[in-house]
Amino acid sequence: MTLPLQSPRFSPKKILVAALLASAGTAHGAALPPAIAAQLQANYPAVEQLYLDLHRHPEIAFQEVETARKLAEKTRALGFDVTTGVGGTGLVAILRNGPGPVVMLRTEIDALPVLEKTGLPFASTATTKNAAGETVPVMHACGHDIHMSAWYGTARLMAENRQQWSGTLMLVGQPAEEPLQGAAAMLKDGLFERFPKPDYALSFHDEATLPAGTVGYHAGYFRAAADTITITVYGQGGHGAAPHDTRDPVVMASRIVLALQTLVSRENNPMDPVVITVGSIHGGTQANIVPDQVTMQLTVRTFRDAVRKRVLASIAREVKGEAFAAGAPKEPLIEVRPGTDAVYNDPELTMRMVGTLQAAMGKEQVTEMPAKMTSEDFANYGQAGARAVLLHIGAVEPERLAAAKASGKPLAGPHSPQWAPQYQPTIKAAITAETAILLDLLGKKK
Repeated sequence: MTLPLQSPRFSPKKILVAALLASAGTAHGAALPPAIAAQLQANYPAVEQLYLDLHRHPEIAFQEVETARKLAEKTRALGFDVTTGVGGTGLVAILRNGPGPVVMLRTEIDALPVLEKTGLPFASTATTKNAAGETVPVMHACGHDIHMSAWYGTARLMAENRQQWSGTLMLVGQPAEEPLQGAAAMLKDGLFERFPKPDYALSFHDEATLPAGTVGYHAGYFRAAADTITITVYGQGGHGAAPHDTRDPVVMASRIVLALQTLVSRENNPMDPVVITVGSIHGGTQANIVPDQVTMQLTVRTFRDAVRKRVLASIAREVKGEAFAAGAPKEPLIEVRPGTDAVYNDPELTMRMVGTLQAAMGKEQVTEMPAKMTSEDFANYGQAGARAVLLHIGAVEPERLAAAKASGKPLAGPHSPQWAPQYQPTIKAAITAETAILLDLLGKKK
């Protein structure tokens, strides 16, 4: 796949999107039937109760035992065939309802090791042991509790309205999205072999730049690929007062930090976005000692495979070059841990969904948004052969968002200890959007 052009006013991507959008609303989609909309309102108290419970009791990656149990119990009660323990702590709920396509709706189920500071009456006070055995606070700082609640609300509407559609609905509760490991774990455990392989895959993510209830879409490359790099730079330790008798790895590491940014500013086409962030540097024990090594950790974000490979190779070149120039006693150790590929939203399917959403929610509630350099392992399902689309759902009070834009002061967003989505309109809009899309993709019973 190649990255669609983004800069020209009349780029091929914009022309394609405009053409697809022009036909989307007429070929597909209808407003959510009034009876189903009424059911959503009637079901909502139970959905909100689940949301508050999930928010109070978050669990981090691959520890989501109770979270998965609650979701399995609720979907099983709706008539779904439920399998737990997929990919560790994931679950799959299948509802077969006659001939037709297989459509997958995924939610993430893990939380983050973050201390909640929202001040909400239902704020999390949970703690747990992480993989290193350290006690850490836990919070749904990325809104996965929103996603799970909407997922359940949608499952309930689809189960209650089987006469409206035909096919197989596949609900996936995915663990460990935050460390970008859960999708791969589920696929490795036979997600698309043990269960029906989906024709279409859909997921939603809450969004801090859109007003609550607004759906954001982006056709093509939407979320970046992620790689983590650990670099160990070796020097010759010694007395801080005699630097001439040492080879200082702190200075080498400092030069590397600056040199890496030239890979973005001077070697990369600005139309192919790249982010290189050095998030961690560790070395030394006290002021008057030159250490013998420094360890650095980087995150690298790209969209296209060719850019990804070139940037990773260039990082290795720069690191080795700086060490050589400084007279390091041995070559640095460079360890690359791939995270996930870029999320690519199938353009035709994206525009079909846009037409459906505009009919169900109103054109003003559906907006195109820019691609983001954050990553999402939802990409794995598209790579495995499903036609996949990740959409975003606005989660901020419109007045607060407008005030923040006017003042230029950013609001707290996902991964922040203060992230507190306006949950009621966000959850209701997500259920509406998911249900409308599923009803369209699964079609009417003949």
